[in-house]
Amino acid sequence: MADSYVLGWILCSVMALVALCGVVLRRQKWKGISMRTEPLKTVLTSNGECGSADASHADVIIVGAGVAGSALAHTLGKDGRRVQVIERDLSEPDRIVGELLQPGGYLKLIELGLEDCVEEIDAQQVFGYALFKDGKHTQLSYPLEKFHSDVSGRSFHNGRFIQRMREKSASLPNVHLEQGIVTSLLEEKGIIRGVQYKTKDGRELTAFASLTIVCDGCFSNLRRSLCNPKVDIPSSFVGLVLENCHLPYSNHGHAILADPSPILFYPISSTETRCLVDVPGQKVPSIANGEMANYLKTIVAPQVPPEIYDSFVAAVDKGNIRTMPNRSMPAAPHPTPGALLMGDAFNMRHPLTGGGMTVALSDIVVLRDLLRPLHDLNDAPMLCKYLESFYTLRKPVASTINTLAGALYKVFCASPDQARKEMRQACFDYLSLGGVFSAGPISLLSGLNPRPLSLVLHFFAVAIYSLGRLLLPFPSPKRIWIGARLISGASGIIFPIIKAEGVRQMFFPATVPAYYRAPPPVK
Repeated sequence: MADSYVLGWILCSVMALVALCGVVLRRQKWKGISMRTEPLKTVLTSNGECGSADASHADVIIVGAGVAGSALAHTLGKDGRRVQVIERDLSEPDRIVGELLQPGGYLKLIELGLEDCVEEIDAQQVFGYALFKDGKHTQLSYPLEKFHSDVSGRSFHNGRFIQRMREKSASLPNVHLEQGIVTSLLEEKGIIRGVQYKTKDGRELTAFASLTIVCDGCFSNLRRSLCNPKVDIPSSFVGLVLENCHLPYSNHGHAILADPSPILFYPISSTETRCLVDVPGQKVPSIANGEMANYLKTIVAPQVPPEIYDSFVAAVDKGNIRTMPNRSMPAAPHPTPGALLMGDAFNMRHPLTGGGMTVALSDIVVLRDLLRPLHDLNDAPMLCKYLESFYTLRKPVASTINTLAGALYKVFCASPDQARKEMRQACFDYLSLGGVFSAGPISLLSGLNPRPLSLVLHFFAVAIYSLGRLLLPFPSPKRIWIGARLISGASGIIFPIIKAEGVRQMFFPATVPAYYRAPPPVK
């Protein structure tokens, strides 16, 4: 009997010792882990699922399940990675941008196996643009002759598209999608080990993975830890939905070169047309006191095509007017072991050209191809060094679309300067020439031919075309002076954008050492 008591006492002592050691080791581990935090905005969450905080089975954590996050989750999951996705709000988003996918982006969607995500959401095919200025108009068709008949642009409700991609990624057994607000990145000795997040029911949990990819959008609260953000807000979009509106050119986007800045129209369903009115600067007329409705009726409405006027005024009277700041931010990453930035959290451009989703999907294709040869992602420093090639390999596509968006917006905006007026008119007339003069720029816009050199050549071809019209048949001192200012102004528009994108990476990526970086050796 005494032997039983002694044996029980010994077993209890051993168990207590083991438990004590576990507590000590856990405390020592947490002493080495710091949290990278940023101020958070209050966000309401609904319709979410709360999953287990144990991320020991995850290879990759993805923060955010928007276009970039959802597509990336499906792509990595399909390649066999174990993926945990944490999204702040899993209900259907309701946005006024991210509704037009260019043909180049649709081709990337096909490459990722996600083309069925534009089905069953009443998405509309888009075959080009119609450009309007001072009562004149011209049609610019995408050069799609070499592609399958299904290849075109797509326009849709952004929220429907995102929900389809979330459903598809969550259908993979190795992808876990849950709702939560990521409050910080977990860092240990300079390496990101995972995230801390708050669940829908308010619990503070942690998740760990070999690689954390931040895709939490344009309002990212984590990007400052991973890049040097220089966000510019040149204007805002005022969004309306026109019902049963018949556009002058069916299945085309419509851009009106209005005063003071462009107006866009494009279908987002079989019965709805999105209108985006650009308002320069960071201050917009108040919606609450009626200033916005008055602005739209008195300044904007007289400049829209007659076929759209009644529908436009009816949409203003209906009162569902929304605004969205237009942000641009060049990619300026701090390569950090264990973490990577993607999507609008990483790089933004003016949404005038609808190139954001094309850039994001192209980036995912680049990252997928880089990660495919790797059996595991556990060596964070070596993986970080290897993934530096991502920033170079993405540049030709991303920088072309970014530069075009920034340059085209500045050219399309009205200006009292005579040289800028000439440049704007010359751009419209140049595109109206047809042939290579319209096919070249529209292939850049569509993402079908994202070549930086082609962009620069066409941009300065417009400037020289404008200069020639000024100087012929008889140049005068005034016209020569305007021409000189025109060339100077054109250079002042495009060169700062190219500088921000990186001249070497944009035009000579093969000269960057990271371009040739080989996958880490298998251990």
